[in-house]
Amino acid sequence: MTKTVDHWIGGKAVEGTSGTYGPVTDPATGAVTTRVPFADVSEVDAAVAAAKAAYATWGTSSLAQRTSILFRFRALLDAHRDEIAALITAEHGKVHSDALGEVARGLEIVDLACGINVQLKGELSTQVASRVDVASIRQPLGVVAGITPFNFPAMVPMWMFPIAIACGNTFVLKPSEKDPSASVRIAELLAEAGLPDGVFNVVHGDKAAVDRLLVHPDVAAVSFVGSTPIARHIHTTASAHGKRVQALGGAKNHMLVLPDADLDAAADAAVSAAYGSAGERCMAISAVVAVGPVGDELVAKIKERAEKIKIGPGTDPESEMGPLITAAHRDKVASYVTGAAAQGCEVVLDGTDHTVEGYEDGHWIGLSLLDRVPVTADAYRDEIFGPVLCVLRVDTYEEGLALINASPFGNGTAVFTRDGGAARRFQLEVEAGMVGVNVPIPVPVGYHSFGGWKDSLFGDHHIYGNDGTHFYTRGKVVTTRWPDPSDTPAGVDLGFPRTH
Repeated sequence: MTKTVDHWIGGKAVEGTSGTYGPVTDPATGAVTTRVPFADVSEVDAAVAAAKAAYATWGTSSLAQRTSILFRFRALLDAHRDEIAALITAEHGKVHSDALGEVARGLEIVDLACGINVQLKGELSTQVASRVDVASIRQPLGVVAGITPFNFPAMVPMWMFPIAIACGNTFVLKPSEKDPSASVRIAELLAEAGLPDGVFNVVHGDKAAVDRLLVHPDVAAVSFVGSTPIARHIHTTASAHGKRVQALGGAKNHMLVLPDADLDAAADAAVSAAYGSAGERCMAISAVVAVGPVGDELVAKIKERAEKIKIGPGTDPESEMGPLITAAHRDKVASYVTGAAAQGCEVVLDGTDHTVEGYEDGHWIGLSLLDRVPVTADAYRDEIFGPVLCVLRVDTYEEGLALINASPFGNGTAVFTRDGGAARRFQLEVEAGMVGVNVPIPVPVGYHSFGGWKDSLFGDHHIYGNDGTHFYTRGKVVTTRWPDPSDTPAGVDLGFPRTH
């Protein structure tokens, strides 16, 4: 029987009233398991109104109150991590171990929010002039919104809302309509932890709901993670309506493999980084750049490892890769492989015909490996967001660096080498926001910030870490001059001697 996911507004589940619903499928079976309501303007407005009403008291609540609630939420989230991972597997399709890893990375940011008091400390300069002090403080913005993608339905929202509400803001989340259940379960846990009604709200929907949040006069800031075209639209629209925006876009992450690299380690890294989570992540390595003579051996090692990856439903403990999120996305990913040879690529592995016995209607695709890929091929130019790895050949480090820097994307990148000097040059010269040295997916820990360059980020702030705190607060400087107590008017004795 198909269940219905509700909105979460003002501290309780709220049924959709628009009459419009979208399907949520189990990617392993292709069956529709859930329907999700698509909010109209009035429902979005109701969520924002609930957040605005809650801000009246939450914005002035004590830091101790906020963090104590977050500590309780962290304990509940930890206790229910298996349950949330199961929801992710059921609607996204990723294997359970991968889903657990997603929850763990979200917990890192909850940890950061629990200790937000250090990040919110102000500054004080005394006696900048006679009896004049200057203080800098940070204050919340008000109602803020988060618009999050399907590939990490728990982690990416937790990159946003814990810091936002710890700083004193209230939050409206518009999660992906493809896998919405995890966000509502998180809302329930926040309520159980004691979060006041309206501080955290979840409203489901499509472009209509997103566009209303972008122009709503009571929304002060918008955070987004998704594709580059949508990130650009969100940044342009919300900024034009006076909102602060951090919009993280797409990626084409390169891994440069130098001739001195440990090729076994590089091959292991390429396989895990390209095919983990079925390639549906913005930090996936989708292009390996082999320098000099190592290309043939590296491709052979990648192929050998890729052929051993077990593909199956995420509920099977032996599965290492699950299905793609929808049948339409599976078909789009496959099209890049089927058209690759005609565009000059050498197809080493073609996973487009892969099926899983007993789950023939699932959204399955196997691992694909393309070698000697020209930079003009669609498989290289586009963000595929699936288990397709391109290998490009170059003769020198300089040629490889120039190839990477010519990409319009600048999210993450990696270099594999034993030479510290070469690694140092690369990390300084490459045009990307996150760099790994013998680390294929350099997602920063919670107390550093995540974000790319060029078409991978629109806005001035990266997400979480120090940038997250700065994004969800605004600075205020207070200059104070008090007369000396000895200047007290006659008739009022404060016990200070008259000195002048």
